[in-house]
Amino acid sequence: MTDAGELRRRTHELLAAHPPATTDRLDFLKARFDAGLAWVHYPEGLGGLGAPRSLQAVVDEELAAAGAPDNDPRRIGIGLGMAAPTVLRHGTDEQKARFLRPLWTGEEVWCQLFSEPGAGSDLAALGTRAVRDGEGWVVDGQKVWTSSAHLARWAILIARTDPDAPKHAGITYFICDMTDPGVEVRPLRQITGEAEFNEVFLTGVRIPGNRRLGEAGDGWRVARTTLMNERVSIGGMRLPREGGMIGPVAKTWRERPELRTHDLHQRLLTLWAEAEVSRLTAERLRQQLNAGRPGYEGSGMKLAFARLNQEISGLEVELRGEEGLLYDDWTMRRPELVDFTGRDAGYRYLRSKGNSIEGGTSEVLLNIVAERVLGLPAEPRTDKDVPWKDLAR
Repeated sequence: MTDAGELRRRTHELLAAHPPATTDRLDFLKARFDAGLAWVHYPEGLGGLGAPRSLQAVVDEELAAAGAPDNDPRRIGIGLGMAAPTVLRHGTDEQKARFLRPLWTGEEVWCQLFSEPGAGSDLAALGTRAVRDGEGWVVDGQKVWTSSAHLARWAILIARTDPDAPKHAGITYFICDMTDPGVEVRPLRQITGEAEFNEVFLTGVRIPGNRRLGEAGDGWRVARTTLMNERVSIGGMRLPREGGMIGPVAKTWRERPELRTHDLHQRLLTLWAEAEVSRLTAERLRQQLNAGRPGYEGSGMKLAFARLNQEISGLEVELRGEEGLLYDDWTMRRPELVDFTGRDAGYRYLRSKGNSIEGGTSEVLLNIVAERVLGLPAEPRTDKDVPWKDLAR
């Protein structure tokens, strides 16, 4: 078993062989992956050493102290948080070897082709079709709310391969090359003025058989792995105390005493305490991950993340008064990442409105928590055993 001492030794060897000050950034990241220090809990040869997940912090601390570059995780969050664990669990050896290294180093950005105009909250109702063509598949359809599609080389894609089966049973999971003919990415301008999201049109896109992930018709089971990891990556991120949205509000409160009122003070105290509880709960969830796979508790964390962000950003706008109504820039841009704390209060207020939609709507997540975590009776569903082609649309 690899322990903390062994990981420190390996990290020091990496730094000695590839000094960060004189080594090209990408070359250093590749060397780190090959040394098994990218994500230590992954298998050997795939960026890890089969070590406990909790020991990743040992490596990260040593590298940060040495000024080593990271892989810009915010820019490649979909690949790291959703694609990688799904490929690791359901992919073939060939797929793992091909995709995981450039995904982790950031050479190849990933996006997620799941939601559709008529299948968002009810994702299993999706209508994008994949028809078998020899050894491969031909895909036609439309996806929406696709973050980073304008930057992505690869996409995780679910499509309907059997319309005669019930909606959950007729889905297959694919890896789609975003540079292939027939893939068209169009920007979706948001309330912030930016187009961080996109809609993607797939017209006669050919996907080779070796880019199917899992068995044909088993896509919903594979997609659940992605969805559970997605909610953990959104709601369970590691933050220091006063990290995230609560930090700018607390900073303003301390530096601008003229803005304070008793009512705002009471609300800030309540939200500060809730943010701290959420942070500590996320830490407990990560400890649970160290012992196995993500569970449905990630849905609860994502729920709390969305509600807190919206309430805290609303409080910040109110605290700043007239200043809170200002907005720095409405220029149409297609950004590489979402920067909640690097922008002004107006941006945080507007962008947080999407938190209760992206990564699973809060209404759907409430059902998941009720049924899968609390064990409450499931809502009646009359469409589970009906062939997809017979469902009302």
